[in-house]
Amino acid sequence: MILIFPDGDFDMNEEELLHRIALSLLPNVGPVIARALYSHCGTATAIFRERKSLLAKIPGVGAKRIKKAFDGSVMERAEKELRFIKKHKIQMLFYTDENYPQRLQQCADSPCLLYFKGNVSLNKGRFLAIVGTRSSTTYGEGLTKTLIEDLRSLDVTIVSGLAYGIDICAHEAALNANVPTIGVTAHGMDRIYPELHRSVAGKMLTNGGILTEYPSGTAPDRENFPSRNRIVAGLCDAVVVVEASIKGGALITADLAQGYDREVFAFPGKVNDEYSKGCNAYIRENKAALISNAQDLIWMMGWSDDKKKEMAIKQTQLLFDLNADEQLVVDVLKTNGECGVDVISSITGLPFSKMANTLLQLELKNAIKLKAGKRYSL
Repeated sequence: MILIFPDGDFDMNEEELLHRIALSLLPNVGPVIARALYSHCGTATAIFRERKSLLAKIPGVGAKRIKKAFDGSVMERAEKELRFIKKHKIQMLFYTDENYPQRLQQCADSPCLLYFKGNVSLNKGRFLAIVGTRSSTTYGEGLTKTLIEDLRSLDVTIVSGLAYGIDICAHEAALNANVPTIGVTAHGMDRIYPELHRSVAGKMLTNGGILTEYPSGTAPDRENFPSRNRIVAGLCDAVVVVEASIKGGALITADLAQGYDREVFAFPGKVNDEYSKGCNAYIRENKAALISNAQDLIWMMGWSDDKKKEMAIKQTQLLFDLNADEQLVVDVLKTNGECGVDVISSITGLPFSKMANTLLQLELKNAIKLKAGKRYSL
């Protein structure tokens, strides 16, 4: 049963929003199962209208999961959340939406629903995560500030977790350099943790934003932080670890970034410094590339070759006779850089059956390149 607002019933669009929230709240249903349900039914609303016996037959779902998942309290909780986001003008980003972060969309375990409040696109420009220990030193803070200052002209958005130490230093340095910055939180939008960083978070809304997968009322419980870290890693082109001990959230983020095929960089430190041991170990084990300044990062990421890339794209358009579908794919890669098939299909609207042949023809024309993980680039 769908609850209604005092001023009237939901229209179809709002009803779908409600069910998207409800889908994200289903117990024992993570992002992978949620996607399977949505893919099978076509809309979130259809999931809740489908017979439970048919949902149980979807591969990977099962009757036991469905029996535990669908609880009448979920719809009531979803309506409360919809009221909250409407009141506070929070954006809902569903994984099929165009404004959902396309880099994150490539990650198999990315949330099916995100909440965002801010004033930047999560898909334009470059995204760089800067993470590190909560017990930062003057050395680490200095590296962070200088790095961001030296990147200010490169259309970079700085992402971190709004925590103590390197995280908040990165956010503040970005604000001071007029560089957009996004904080990914491990709690709902009804609070800021730690409370001490509320004023910084408020400033970030005017040049960046706050992003979370958690609905309002969710406390910053310990188990939420590793989950938060996967969003930080997946949202970005690369992750920089400034200072980290052998164990800690920063290295969890770095490990996740590697799993998502993101570039990982680390600043070295003195061998006996506690909060350089993690960075030094990652460099030694070839889990992170050593950088000493912004120029190292810019060179290794290829961010200094914009003019050459633009010329290459123009040459691609001149040298190859592309049909309409092929041009759509080239335009997506031109705008977004390296992408997976799911992302290309979502943006172009081309069905997978047509997409396979289009990609093959572009490869044969040497207009695009197939990369690791079935991702494509110009």
